[in-house]
Order: sequence, then C-alpha cells, then structure tokens
Amino acid sequence: MVFAIVCYAIFFATFLYLIVFVGDFLFATVTVDTGPQAPAAVAAIIDVALIALFGLQHSVMARPRFKAWWTKIVPPPIERSVFVLAASLALIILFLCWRPIDIVVWDVRNPILHDLIWVLFWAGWATVLVSTFLINHFELFGLQQAWIHVRGHQAAKPELRQPGFYCWVAHPLYSGFFLAFWAAPQMTAGHLLLAAGVSIYMLIAIRYEEHDLTDLFGDEYRRYRSGVGMLIPKFGTSRTKTPAA
Repeated sequence: MVFAIVCYAIFFATFLYLIVFVGDFLFATVTVDTGPQAPAAVAAIIDVALIALFGLQHSVMARPRFKAWWTKIVPPPIERSVFVLAASLALIILFLCWRPIDIVVWDVRNPILHDLIWVLFWAGWATVLVSTFLINHFELFGLQQAWIHVRGHQAAKPELRQPGFYCWVAHPLYSGFFLAFWAAPQMTAGHLLLAAGVSIYMLIAIRYEEHDLTDLFGDEYRRYRSGVGMLIPKFGTSRTKTPAA
C-alpha cells in the first residue's frame, strides 16, 4: 500500500509538471520550448527517441500478454503501480533530455483567438483528469488494487460502464490529450514534433486498446463502440445498455 501511494505521488507530481512542460510556462527552466540547446536535426532525433521511449513503455506494459508474464515477477496487487512508476520515469527522462526546436510555426496575435486557444488548452487537461475519475481514477493508477489486497478482498469482475463523456465518445481521455498538446497560441517546431509524436502514439494505442477491450467484452464492446465516436463525440445516437469504461 505504501509503495502504491509513493508511485501515485510521483505520478501526480509528474502529471502536473507535464502541464507546465507542454504549456511552456515561464517560471519553469525546462519546458517544451526552454532547455538545453542542440542543432535542429540533432534535437529532432533526440526528441523522437524520447517520444518513442514513452510510447514503447506504455504500449508494451499495457498489453495483457506482458501483464501475464510480468505478474509472475511482480506481485499482481502492485503491477499497476509499477506501470505508473515506469510511465512517470519515462516522462521525467523526456523532461530532462528534451531539446527545444525554437522555429516558430505559428504565432496567434489576435487577443480573442489567443485566449480561446488557452481555454482549449485547459479544457483538454480538465477532460483528461475528469475522464480518469469517470472510469475509476484510483484503479487506473494502482491505488485500488493495493487497497483491495490490504483488506484481503478480491477485485470485482471487470464490467462495461458508460459514465459521463463515455456516453458520446469512446476515448475522452485521449481527446483531452489531443486538445492539451495541440492548443498552443505559439507553436514551435519542437512543440509541433511533440504534439505530432504523441498523437501518432495515441492513435496506435487506441487500436490496441480497442482490440484488448473487444477480447475482454466481445459483442458488448462492439455494440458500444458502434454507437459512439472515437475521439469526437457522436451525439443523437441511442445509448446502449452495455456501456464502456
């Protein structure tokens, strides 16, 4: 339980800094547009490698086959906490090793549009956070598994649910990340590379995730998935009785 709490604390601090990093807030010494310099070509190679490291860690450790093997080594109650810790470390490495590319791609000067883009930026992060609570924040980040183990209980069987955003979009958490990474009044080449790289990873991750959910829930998930949008809400469709989480 203590290990799970420590992993969660590291994750939460890392998540908060990710907002600072992507938003390029001036009080931070290391952000997507502030930090150690390198020639543009070298910076691009380093940055792509860092994005790939994060994507590889997430993709491999989230797969059921890896989990089945991994839990022979790591106790199942902390498997998710180890995943969360590894993801946090991958992000910390990205923060520390990122090389900015300060070529300006666009720079929005119109005050109203500038402020609207910042609203979208914060709306994206809010969507991410709210989505985690809709599908069970504490299970997603490993605390619930450890708590159930401490109490000597068994985890409940996974079930499909359709809370909040999930009534209209299958992956609102990813939708929030898309908004958060792309909503930038000033977009540099480095920020564009980060946004594009993370977006490509998320589109790949969605396919794997949907494959895993289909294997787990079968036709229930297929019916749910056919009635909602992937990243953009699909309104006006009837809700299924077998919603998804």
